[in-house]
Amino acid sequence: MAATALTSEFPELAHLSREDLEDLLNDPVYFQSVFHSLGQVKSLYQAQSELGMANESIARGNISLEERLYQLRTETQGAFDEAKALETRWKELERDQREVYQRFNPQFLLLRLRHATTAQDDESEAIASSFVQGSSATPSSNGKDVDDFVREFKELRKVYHKRVMWGDRWASGQVEWRDD
Repeated sequence: MAATALTSEFPELAHLSREDLEDLLNDPVYFQSVFHSLGQVKSLYQAQSELGMANESIARGNISLEERLYQLRTETQGAFDEAKALETRWKELERDQREVYQRFNPQFLLLRLRHATTAQDDESEAIASSFVQGSSATPSSNGKDVDDFVREFKELRKVYHKRVMWGDRWASGQVEWRDD
């Protein structure tokens, strides 16, 4: 019955006698020659060979792509490095922009207007004091110095009073700042 199962599974061995089968089990060289002549083994080796050739073909394809992949990797790294540098630059520009915008926000502008108003008042008062001290020491014979002083003092005071008016309007809520 064991022989029937063997011959039904391996019909190539059906023609062998009992002695040939015993020799097959006892002689490794004979076993190998019969084993490698079996159709199932031949098809297994054929499939293995085909898979090996397919793997070789895939490997050759991969190797042929290797240079392009390295080039793409280099390009990608370069693009990534450039993107990081641009991101850093972007952050610097945003910081610079915030600093610039801060100089134009309403609170900062009001502060600048108040300082400029005070400075304008101080400058006009300094010119007036200088004129008064200079004219009391040496009275001027012609009116040119007086005319120059009046013109300059009047211009300085005009700017001062405009700034005071703008500050008053701002304080009373008459100034609106648009963000556009």
